[in-house]
Amino acid sequence: LEFSYIWIANSPEGTVSKIDTQTLVEEGRYQVRPQGGGQPSRTSVNLRGDMVVGSRDGGVTKIWARQEDCVDDNGTPGIQTSTGKNDVLAWNQEECVAWYADFSFISERAVAWTPGEFNEGTCEYENAKVWVGATTDSVNLQVMRLNGDTGATEDTLQIPGTAGFMSRSPYGAAVDIDGNLWMVNAYCGGHLIFVDGADLSYETILPPAQICPYGIAVDSQGYVWLGGYQTYTGRYDPINQTWDLVQAQGLGIQEDAQGRLWLGAYGQNGVYAIDGDTLQVISYTPVPTTGQSKGVAIDFFGYVWVVSDAGTTAVRLDPDTLDIQTYTGLNDPYSYSDMTGWGLNNAAVVPQG
Repeated sequence: LEFSYIWIANSPEGTVSKIDTQTLVEEGRYQVRPQGGGQPSRTSVNLRGDMVVGSRDGGVTKIWARQEDCVDDNGTPGIQTSTGKNDVLAWNQEECVAWYADFSFISERAVAWTPGEFNEGTCEYENAKVWVGATTDSVNLQVMRLNGDTGATEDTLQIPGTAGFMSRSPYGAAVDIDGNLWMVNAYCGGHLIFVDGADLSYETILPPAQICPYGIAVDSQGYVWLGGYQTYTGRYDPINQTWDLVQAQGLGIQEDAQGRLWLGAYGQNGVYAIDGDTLQVISYTPVPTTGQSKGVAIDFFGYVWVVSDAGTTAVRLDPDTLDIQTYTGLNDPYSYSDMTGWGLNNAAVVPQG
């Protein structure tokens, strides 16, 4: 593995942090919009390691993970790029921002990469797209598919609202092995939304009343999980169109390589582990976050990351020993999405051998 980063938005300051998941060193911090601000939140990482971040006030920004991909275009010889928390470069000086797509919405939260196409010659993924879901008014949704190389909008889909739609939805997104988009409308009565990547047809699916959805993930078996902040978390089977319920209240959710689902505990500083086969809660582990544990991500070494929606802390948890390490240089890190790229890799990459 060449590198493993977690990308966490610092929402109040309009930046995103790139943190090495092995050393816990912040290697870069980047402004996400030319004019600053934007309330960045959800980050998504593609199978090359590059990141896009959506700003809740509108706009999507792609940042290169590897400096060799950055472009020398600011008039100063060499690559000028951030080296850490206290080195945020001006927009016109930072050369590792690949592109910025400017949008204006009431709320823009759902952002997710597609896997793209595997090039056997280069052993890399190409032609990946970026799904974006946003709210255009108090109930109606707009879905866009962007060119991952340029940020240009290639497809646009309007989804009329229903009683379960609201101004802050869609709240999150995940992609399956076929590059199809799954989005969730948050809160009680919110819908699960499916968009077919081939023909842009869509379906809105109402979860059982016991699920008040929040976070979303697609697991390695193709099931769609919704972190539920009331009585139950839910698992949806797209083939049989059936639901299973897990008695755990949570927010962000992600599956690890052992088939365990990790769920940020609603109203608590901790994380649940759920057996993906039996649907039983395996454990609950307290973590030293400030505010409730919203964001959950798995890195490529198997560590579980937990991010709160307030304070300065991201927690790295060893799932086997329960050893905890922290990084405390963030600023209200309001991220709970596929912050490392493991979620996409887990859902969309067929194991070789």
